[in-house]
Amino acid sequence: MAELQNGAYRVLARKYRPKGFEDLIGQEAMVRTLTNAFAADRIHQAYIFTGVRGVGKTTTARIIARALNYATEDGGAGKPTIDMPVYGRHCEAIIESRHVDVIEMDAASNTSVNDVREIIEAVRYRPAYARYKVYIIDEVHMLSGSAFNALLKTLEEPPEHVKFLFATTEIKKVPVTVLSRCQRFDLKRIPGAMMLDHLKRICGMEGVAATDEALAMIARAGEGSVRDSLSLLDQAIAHGSGAGAGAEAAVDGERVRDMLGLADRARVIDLFAAAMKGDIAAALSELQGQYEAGADPAAVVSDLAEFVHTVTRLKLSPGAMDDAGLTEIEKSRGRDFARDLTIRSLTRAWQILTKGLTEVQLAPRPIVAAEMLLVRLAYASDLPTPDEALRMLKDGGGQPAASTPPSPAPRGGGGGGAAASAAVARPVLAASAPAPVQVSQPAVAPRLAIQSLQQLVAIAEEKRDIQTATALRKDIRLVRLEDGVLEFGLVPRADPAIVQKLQGKLAEWTGRRWIVSVSNEPGDPTLSEMEEARRLEEASQLNQHPVVQAIVARWPGAKVLPPARKPQPQQTPEPQAMNAVVNEDGDVVAGDGDDITEDDL
Repeated sequence: MAELQNGAYRVLARKYRPKGFEDLIGQEAMVRTLTNAFAADRIHQAYIFTGVRGVGKTTTARIIARALNYATEDGGAGKPTIDMPVYGRHCEAIIESRHVDVIEMDAASNTSVNDVREIIEAVRYRPAYARYKVYIIDEVHMLSGSAFNALLKTLEEPPEHVKFLFATTEIKKVPVTVLSRCQRFDLKRIPGAMMLDHLKRICGMEGVAATDEALAMIARAGEGSVRDSLSLLDQAIAHGSGAGAGAEAAVDGERVRDMLGLADRARVIDLFAAAMKGDIAAALSELQGQYEAGADPAAVVSDLAEFVHTVTRLKLSPGAMDDAGLTEIEKSRGRDFARDLTIRSLTRAWQILTKGLTEVQLAPRPIVAAEMLLVRLAYASDLPTPDEALRMLKDGGGQPAASTPPSPAPRGGGGGGAAASAAVARPVLAASAPAPVQVSQPAVAPRLAIQSLQQLVAIAEEKRDIQTATALRKDIRLVRLEDGVLEFGLVPRADPAIVQKLQGKLAEWTGRRWIVSVSNEPGDPTLSEMEEARRLEEASQLNQHPVVQAIVARWPGAKVLPPARKPQPQQTPEPQAMNAVVNEDGDVVAGDGDDITEDDL
């Protein structure tokens, strides 16, 4: 029964707070480290504990303070130890936060450098009664930057009789200069099965009858926090108390579900089956029924997402069946869903539900947003996966004929193994194909085949896209050009955004999707570089012609200007391909803008 002290009720979270390391649950790694440290007399000057709310950070600090100052009642001084079978001289005062040498400070309300200065001044004096003077600073991340800086020197080299114990829920806000001076312990969330056993043990000591289903709901809602779970258990006991009966009534699933605003797990699974089957009418009817029964729409959507996660775990990890936090109906029907649903359909449902949960929470009318979310989920269940769509196009060349409407989803709270299999026998399953409404296919224009970079330039010029044509000539070093694939290197001055631009232009020009990428290979020269190379080669061949050599011999220092027009392939250039010969002063000595002939010589 509830504990009374001076007529005041003591909540379960305080009544069953751990008093020694053996009472801590779920923190085996930390307990083992501290046990070995105390046994080897390697006790650090400062410890920092981090974790979510209610996992025992401040409680662990008090236990360490008790271990540091443990001394038996017979007056034996002893030494620090975690073996504390009975209360010593200082234990009760430390646990109740009233020992003069164990100073607890809330950094949320003592944030300034003046508060830290008081600590710095006080550490010089030895403890009054205990072995060590211990400072426990809760929510240490709330200290100001100046306060942290003021504490650094004392934290690094404290007197031998001083120990610091810090606790925080936001370890990232603690400066690294402080973390480097402390031993850090990350306290874990308590697993669901361990939390369930802990709640059962407390119910037994309190003389409260509670069902496993109810305690599993409380453990799940506590999210790994012992304090949150015990507070919910306190609330559930009060919720189920008999009026005027003078004794607590049983804590069962129905009362806890009503208290937390949760939906019946069996009905949540029925809702999931209807939505994944594509039966929108049945899904909306089931959601409305749960809403009228008092379920919060956001809680229903959250439960649906959680069940999707459960089914995925059961599909990928057979050992998940041993999870004590799962009810029998979740195990039985979840196993059937895991057998019939594909991973892709489960991940798609998870994405829709988790993104839609925020919409439901923020919507002016959550039930309306939840209904629209179910419509989205039900219609998504009939969509083919990409490989199924490709298979349909390859096999049939179009959409399949519409199938008959699905039957309503199964109802009831039983195991429903065979019923669950029938409920999800729908297109999204691996063994069947989707059945969307048949639509007429528009005529597809013939695809434009591109075989060379020069052809791409010609298309760009035809489309009057001078910017793209210029980039194709000057910035691209071709590596690979195939049907739907363009791979190239870029000159140093090129715009990196050309990849996205070309991908869009090619899709627009050819009517299909292209894969455009930049390669690490050097690639061919650009079109501009190749054209310039051809011009230089032509000029070199002209210089070898006898007529040109005669001109250069008659006018020393003259040079040949290469022609402006492109040469014909496999054609030996003739003298008349020159337009002019100029001297060192730049005057034309041969030619008048027309082709040079022998008469000009």
